[in-house]
Amino acid sequence: MDKVKEIYEKYTLLTEKLSDPEVLSDMEEWTKLSKERAEIEEIALKYAAYLSAEREMDGAFSEAEKETGEMRELLLEEGHACKERLAALGEELKLLLLPKDKRDERGCTLELRAGTGGEEAALFAYDLYRMYQSYCESHRFKWEIVDLNETELGGMKEAIVNVSGKGAYGRLKYESGVHRVQRVPETESQGRIHTSAATVAVLPEAEDVEVEIDEKDVRVDLYRSSGAGGQKVNKTETAIRLTHFPTGIVVTCQDERSQLKNKEKAYRVLKARLYDYYRSRRETAEAENRKSLVGSGDRSERIRTYNFPQSRVTDHRIGLSLHDLAGFLAGDLDGMIDALARADRERLLTE
Repeated sequence: MDKVKEIYEKYTLLTEKLSDPEVLSDMEEWTKLSKERAEIEEIALKYAAYLSAEREMDGAFSEAEKETGEMRELLLEEGHACKERLAALGEELKLLLLPKDKRDERGCTLELRAGTGGEEAALFAYDLYRMYQSYCESHRFKWEIVDLNETELGGMKEAIVNVSGKGAYGRLKYESGVHRVQRVPETESQGRIHTSAATVAVLPEAEDVEVEIDEKDVRVDLYRSSGAGGQKVNKTETAIRLTHFPTGIVVTCQDERSQLKNKEKAYRVLKARLYDYYRSRRETAEAENRKSLVGSGDRSERIRTYNFPQSRVTDHRIGLSLHDLAGFLAGDLDGMIDALARADRERLLTE
């Protein structure tokens, strides 16, 4: 509570400064202080509510000592209700003090790939692709295809998408890992359930100041876009392949008709992958010491199973099962993502 009080006093001081005529005449200083105040506003307002509940509780118990009979009972009841509210606000303040991942507010790069299971895995990967697309549309995140490698039977080998919008990474980061499906494929005449998988990787958008790419370290290859034939086949070399020599990372983009747009998109993905690559190397030692409940970044783990015969989706990290698979695949992921975020906060509190 000492820490919260300190933040509250800083918020009050910043509020006073922002009404100072000298600060109001300096737009740069005013913007800087406004941003600083906005970062701590939620904690400050919650603490103000905490102080108010504390005063109400003290007042009710104090008045109850002077009263008798029914009035005393009413005041004691009010005091205990304030005490409960106070405890709840204290827990909320504790959560607000947890270190925030500054990357949560950014956009991200979403990469989906068909895993084991042949064409059935490719069909499932496409189901996941449409699921995330629906989710992003409902949250007004911008969905921008970088590369989409479809199969002839309506599946998908690989997709890379840039997702823009405030908080996109914070919502989608829990999706990284191996997603497993159990269902009867349309080609299965015996009605046997098959198991296949797809992998999902969610990389935070890299800020320019965090990742610098030396052009001498990147080879740029141009080639013709591949397609399903006919009018879709590009007659000119608009597709781009970037190869980053120091890390061996390769990025391709062939979604746009313009070579320049493909190059811009490819560089955005390369930056996100390099940011993830260097961050992962820094965090390896820490990850070995503690296996995180949520968001461990270990993409070899099976994180979720989609069981079609039972219309059930189960997240193995938190042991949560939902029994509306159709709704989930239609993009209704908030219940699952909220539960994963809560588990993540509980882990941070425990630590």
